[in-house]
Amino acid sequence: MGVLDNTKGLILAMLSSLFIGTSFILKKKGLKRAAAAGTRAGTGSYTYLLEPLWWAGMITMIVGEIANFVAYMFAPAVLVTPLGALSIIVSAVLAHFMLKERLRQMGILGCLSCIVGSIVIVIHAPQEHTPSSVLEIWTLATEPAFLIYVAVTLSMVLVLIIYFEPHYGQTNILVYLGICSLMGSLTVMSIKAIGTAIKLTLEGISQAAYPQTWFFLLVAVICVITQLNYLNKALDTFNAAIVSPIYYVMFTTLTIIASAIMFKDWSGQNMNSIISEICGFITVLSGTIILHVTREEEPTTLPGTIIWYDGDRAKGLEDAHYITLHSPDFFQ
Repeated sequence: MGVLDNTKGLILAMLSSLFIGTSFILKKKGLKRAAAAGTRAGTGSYTYLLEPLWWAGMITMIVGEIANFVAYMFAPAVLVTPLGALSIIVSAVLAHFMLKERLRQMGILGCLSCIVGSIVIVIHAPQEHTPSSVLEIWTLATEPAFLIYVAVTLSMVLVLIIYFEPHYGQTNILVYLGICSLMGSLTVMSIKAIGTAIKLTLEGISQAAYPQTWFFLLVAVICVITQLNYLNKALDTFNAAIVSPIYYVMFTTLTIIASAIMFKDWSGQNMNSIISEICGFITVLSGTIILHVTREEEPTTLPGTIIWYDGDRAKGLEDAHYITLHSPDFFQ
């Protein structure tokens, strides 16, 4: 791969992070405006769909994701993937100035720890095999190891949606982001298949005749819709400066695991790389804990809300009317 291609990939990846980081802020401002005029997305409302600012954030995110997708066509994953951490910095800085979500000094340290740890993990992650056709990816996707991963992932998502979301969705950020990240790992696997199909088709080897191509497309659409739904709930419920890094860490980690299982990337890894990856995980975990401990909560301003304190943070308990009407929904 030439230097020019690497440069194109680098620029596209950086632009992708800028767009995606900005989209978090635009979408949250849109969610706040929608909440002021109606019911919050975190309680099952979809009034934010009428908010232009939310759509501006959605379009910005789509542009960023497209740029990220194209970047992988020019540069290797080891160069593109770590740059996704830049979106954390963008969203944290913009949230500080535009949303008045103050990021304290220890919070900055936690954010940096998440970035450093994630970069270490990605850099030392094994090289993946580039599939030569959609049929090859289908063969990998239907092997027992990956089918077990898919079954475990979907089971965890169902448990989070059916049990944990109604009880802890409004108080524990890991519920919403767990669903988003688990589905995201499956999204990436499908996107890789779609990307391979597009690339081969442009080279004159059409993949449209294979039903597997359309199956991967269907899976990608379902997973993306689920991710966006629960991401909206996370942004509406929790501090944007906290959502961004935790989502990045969980999504990156699960994607690496899914890719390693599906493409058998871990075979042939030396001990130095394994130790470096473990250190990266520890660094990420430490940064996540720091972010949780030092985060600054937003005051609850919704009508009909009761505030109580549990020692560390203020939480909103919606009145009996809203509790009676509350029912579990799908992904933020």
